[in-house]
Amino acid sequence: MTASGTNIAYVGLGANLGDASATVRAAAHELAIAPGVSGLVLSPLYRSAPVDAGGPDYINAVVCIHTTLDPNDLLRALQAIEHQHGRLRPYQNAPRTLDLDILLFGAAQIDTPGLTIPHPRMHERAFVLRPLQDLAPDLILAQGALPQLLAQCAGQSINPE
Repeated sequence: MTASGTNIAYVGLGANLGDASATVRAAAHELAIAPGVSGLVLSPLYRSAPVDAGGPDYINAVVCIHTTLDPNDLLRALQAIEHQHGRLRPYQNAPRTLDLDILLFGAAQIDTPGLTIPHPRMHERAFVLRPLQDLAPDLILAQGALPQLLAQCAGQSINPE
């Protein structure tokens, strides 16, 4: 937590149904104006093939925010934004209109049935690591530095949108 009582959080955004680019940008805007959120910075958008799933390519990005919300309240805010965009969860890794995931929340380590922080698979996903590197190039995850982790994901296609 910073001296001002806020935490820095990183949130992954992705969509592969409808106008995915517009949806990701709209979701970032909606998060930016959510109560308890300030200072949102949006990474560039990237196009990537689905990982462990089928369907159209995804549009992905990461935002960095300052928030006075606790992690569970932030999760509820993200789920409300997903719901506004028609997010359905028919099965694991189903194509989606919008997916918002808390990647990091300050130094928090949470492992509950409804929330795991840091996100347990972000170090294996180029579509998370590349935009995260755009926002925080010196960030080091428990698994290593972002350039090293990205090199381990070299087989995953990711291109600027």
